[in-house]
Amino acid sequence: MDRPRKYIMTDQYWELQGTLAQPIYSPRGTVEGLMLDVDGIAVQFVIGKHEAHLAHLALHLKQGQKLTLIGALRKPSPKGEAEHEVYDLIEIVGRGDDSQSAEYTASEKEIGGKIVRFNYARHGEPNGVVLDTGDFIHTRPDGLRKLAWKLGDQVHAKGRVQPLASGMGVVLEYPVK
Repeated sequence: MDRPRKYIMTDQYWELQGTLAQPIYSPRGTVEGLMLDVDGIAVQFVIGKHEAHLAHLALHLKQGQKLTLIGALRKPSPKGEAEHEVYDLIEIVGRGDDSQSAEYTASEKEIGGKIVRFNYARHGEPNGVVLDTGDFIHTRPDGLRKLAWKLGDQVHAKGRVQPLASGMGVVLEYPVK
């Protein structure tokens, strides 16, 4: 198997530059990976099951778009030999023409609205609020206690945002000191 020429290795991660050949779909119709063409060599990047933000970003990429991806080389599968190198996708660091709109990239933003419900951590404690706009403000449980926000409150917060996996709004990371 030929190794692509356009790569940089940093510790255990590889940074590869190429052109998006195609998205790779799961049996349920979600995007579970990307096929990159690196100087004529096919390279597959698999999106982890818990990497919804990467899957969402992948939905907005265009075939033929120049990309720079960071991945970790996967071990050979016991299910059979791969036709090409396969990496776990760690990060999308460059998008060539960068025709993506700002709402699909992580950025600093202010959001606001009326609190319509609480969001809960896996252990059951409230860790943020969902606004009438569909946006989610993640405060962590201790932050929410300090803020003392209640249902129906009008709130504003500024912080780093990224799209929700549903594509319906953003999550804003709001660290409370």
